[in-house]
Amino acid sequence: MGFYSQVILPRFLDWSLSDPNLAKYRQELLVDVKGEVLEIGFGTGLNLAFYPPHIHKITTVDANPGMNALAKKRISNSNITVEQLTLSSENLPISNNTFDSVVSTFTLCSIANVEQALQEIYRILKPGGRFFFLEHGLSDKPNIQVWQHRLTPIQKVIADGCHLNRNIRELVEEQFDEVELKQFTPEKMPDIMAHLYKGIATKSAA
Repeated sequence: MGFYSQVILPRFLDWSLSDPNLAKYRQELLVDVKGEVLEIGFGTGLNLAFYPPHIHKITTVDANPGMNALAKKRISNSNITVEQLTLSSENLPISNNTFDSVVSTFTLCSIANVEQALQEIYRILKPGGRFFFLEHGLSDKPNIQVWQHRLTPIQKVIADGCHLNRNIRELVEEQFDEVELKQFTPEKMPDIMAHLYKGIATKSAA
């Protein structure tokens, strides 16, 4: 990783993803998180303020050490103990059936092998465990989709692998049998960049 990925991009993402509209959706998503928690793509720690009061510890994964460095201030100001792991979500050195909850916000767009990462999430969840996600991706409007496909190669370069055109619904439903999901674009945000998928996927209890 170079200077851009580790220094400039983390600061840009921290600024852009701090939007108050997105904060509201983070809070809505995390209200039901419980038990042992893993957050993938922890980034600069923007979710920390929105975990419910009964969460006292989380384990986090992020491949970019520049993100982890920026997160330190939020961690120091939080009542939550954070165990940070600097590694890829595609190969997690974590035993099967370890976590009750896995959280991902604005992360699935940029994981190179996202299918494998979702398999890992499913594997490490306990039976009946839940995957909480808030992601941007493929619009439901064909005219917007055309531009998302055209611009994704550029977006991947300037945003460290981020895809505008991933169908998050299909990706999650391919791995999980039970998925509750809403698709929408917040007011005053461009559909091409901010078509959101907010949902909870549950691992089979069997």
